Amino acid sequence: MAAKDDLGRAGEERARVHLERAGYRVLDRNWRVRDGELDIVAARGRHLVVVEVKTRRSEWFGHPFAAIDARKRDRLWRLACAWVVAHPELARGRRLRLDVIGVTGPDPSTAVVEHLEDLR
Repeated sequence: MAAKDDLGRAGEERARVHLERAGYRVLDRNWRVRDGELDIVAARGRHLVVVEVKTRRSEWFGHPFAAIDARKRDRLWRLACAWVVAHPELARGRRLRLDVIGVTGPDPSTAVVEHLEDLR
């Protein structure tokens, strides 16, 4: 497995821990369909939250949040809607929201975690 894949998986695990400590319940991870993948789907209160995780060793090539452009955001919303259709019992009565978690640092276990809620 490539080092960047290992880094990404470690960042997603760090994001999962962050979410659970913040009171989120993780419903799904790495949910895939033909059009793409959702990193994490979680719930907290009346929100169903689709979380995109971006992990970087440094900000040398830009902040992790900068990787979420309009095209990526649109694709994430489409994937989120597909997840809702596939899991109506978990989505019912919840407001859908898109969040981004950036994990920045050479070691994901000690990296800085930033959580941007309600990306529109």
